[in-house]
Amino acid sequence: MKYYVIIMRALCLISIKAGTVDKVVKILKKKRKLIKEIMIVAGRADISVLLQGSIDEINGMVIDFKKIKEIVATETLIEVEVNLGW
Repeated sequence: MKYYVIIMRALCLISIKAGTVDKVVKILKKKRKLIKEIMIVAGRADISVLLQGSIDEINGMVIDFKKIKEIVATETLIEVEVNLGW
């Protein structure tokens, strides 16, 4: 029996405590395995992180994010493939 690992992409929106953006970005840059890009953004989130890996790896990374005390909340958007018939 063969098992295949499906590589996925996800966008994690991160809200942080005021004045901690530099500290959080520095911490996130150390977690390079799955993180493909870190963006400081305006809107309801403060930082957006593009992740790439298996669903289990992405889940584990988001759980790790929640251990960073400056992070208040996260919202993870998982990429899906949709056949629109075009």
